[in-house]
Amino acid sequence: MSPARFTVRGRRVVTPEGLGPASVRVAGGRISGVDDPAGGAGGPVVDVGDAVVSPGLVDTHVHCDEPGRTHWEGFASATRAAAAGGVTTIVDMPLNSLPPTTTPEALAHKRRSARGRCFVDVGFWGGVVPGNTPQLAGLHDAGVLGFKAFLSDPGVDEFPPVDLGGLREALTELARLGALALVHAELPGPLAAAPAPHGPAHRGWLDSRPPAAEDRAVRLLADLSAELGARVHVVHVSSAGAAEPLRHARSHGLPVTAETCPHYLALAAEDVPDGATQFKCAPPIREAANRERLWAALADGAIGLVVSDHSPCPPRLKEPDFGLAWGGISSLQLGLPVVWTAARERGFTPADVCEWMSAAPARLAGLPAKGAIAQGRDADLVVWDPDATFTVDPTKLHHRHPLTPYAGMSLHGVVERTWLRGRPVGPRPAGRLLERAA
Repeated sequence: MSPARFTVRGRRVVTPEGLGPASVRVAGGRISGVDDPAGGAGGPVVDVGDAVVSPGLVDTHVHCDEPGRTHWEGFASATRAAAAGGVTTIVDMPLNSLPPTTTPEALAHKRRSARGRCFVDVGFWGGVVPGNTPQLAGLHDAGVLGFKAFLSDPGVDEFPPVDLGGLREALTELARLGALALVHAELPGPLAAAPAPHGPAHRGWLDSRPPAAEDRAVRLLADLSAELGARVHVVHVSSAGAAEPLRHARSHGLPVTAETCPHYLALAAEDVPDGATQFKCAPPIREAANRERLWAALADGAIGLVVSDHSPCPPRLKEPDFGLAWGGISSLQLGLPVVWTAARERGFTPADVCEWMSAAPARLAGLPAKGAIAQGRDADLVVWDPDATFTVDPTKLHHRHPLTPYAGMSLHGVVERTWLRGRPVGPRPAGRLLERAA
């Protein structure tokens, strides 16, 4: 169905007021109203019964790897996978593409690569690397949604980490611009002091990335935010110990936020088989007890977002040695069912999941048209059955490479249909390239 005007009616619609019955009227690609389900309809009615109707998910941590490493993923395959998983907006990370998005010229090159290839809407983060502080204002003016920096080696030579002086310099400039800094928070000192990873056992990889590297980095970032007035977002928190400095920052009104990822909420280090480097990521998947503390941090708001950190690679780079394999998990298409399966076991609701995976990421990225079923927002809608189950078959994923740690896992939450700005996501790319709202 692709009329300009229609109404979606259901008994479990997620709106800013919560989960309940509603009719969602769509006209011209926008939500024209949200009414009592017994009210009038605009155009044809799609009655979804007991399925959940939620805003399209917003995934603000995706590595599309294009241009330059399109054989790793690419905008076409990544956005097709996103749509199949109920994600209607992604924000592409500045690294793993060649060139990385660290200059306005590189951003323009990336946009040319993405144009006409995206099945969902796509925004872009800029990058912070040593020596590119003079480029940040130009990237900001060109519409990037914020800026990503690493405190430790990201694994690609063309995107080196910044030291403390470089971080301070960049945060000072970003505070002047009113721009958001996203930081991979692992300090190099504790990593250098840890044993080097090697061999097929995940334990060696886990020991090489101690929680102290994260916990100390988050405290440092909170201190710098207080000193410089910078907005700081901590990406992919894996250590539950980082929740304490995050809570402290919140209690003092600092503009410091944080995200975690499906793999940290659903998987546990104790369960990773030897040689299964499809589970390798940085920071690492930690123990089950740590996982439960991450859920507590989500529940109390210390961590506010759940995003994929979709970081794929060709299977040959996932050799069965945790010291040598590429570190990154493919999960863009599976984020909703992975998180929902774990969340429902802990008493959370679809409204909670939509806050973490749609509303909060849209706020972080400054995308006011996204993230909620409310009048005037883009009609990005997802219908999914929270009670239906399926077994993950990697051959049915739209990622470029069918490699995922969730293979064979039974999950709850089946996406039934996805609309992007009021039209079903179809066989032809119709996504737009997004810029920072003025």
